[in-house]
Amino acid sequence: MIKAVMVINTFGKPRLSKFYEFQPVEKQQELIRHVYAVLSNRPDNVSNFIRSLGTIFSPDTRLVYKHYATLYFVFLFDNSENELAMLDLIQAVFVETLDKCFKSVCELDVVFNYSKMHIILDEIILGGQVLETDSVEVVRAVEEISKVESTTSAGTLINKSIPSWWAR
Repeated sequence: MIKAVMVINTFGKPRLSKFYEFQPVEKQQELIRHVYAVLSNRPDNVSNFIRSLGTIFSPDTRLVYKHYATLYFVFLFDNSENELAMLDLIQAVFVETLDKCFKSVCELDVVFNYSKMHIILDEIILGGQVLETDSVEVVRAVEEISKVESTTSAGTLINKSIPSWWAR
């Protein structure tokens, strides 16, 4: 099971974090700081897999990350998941989908399109389980959601819900 997904910039600022196991906010922040401390001290020429994360995580927790430009894409998961499959999920699904949705994703896209990032992530992973690995299908679903959001405005919802005698 995937325990958490994080996107952290190179200064340690979390740009996206989603935990699939309940953690109090203070614990989430502590986990993000710990992950950043581990990643920022690693040389670029070492593996993207980390098995020993210290005492802050459960013993079976593993971490896979990919560093693109100013962002670290991090997946935390347990022993039931394959490390190479998680790395492929980061590279070939999550980042590729972001590139298709944002035309070469950058940190500003993540910051200013926060809700769209969550929609994309929810199309790929739900409840810690991988739902979709085809980035074309994910992009199609995100476009459909965007269409529904753009055609449904607050004004049309209000007009339909107000009785006609009250709207006069």
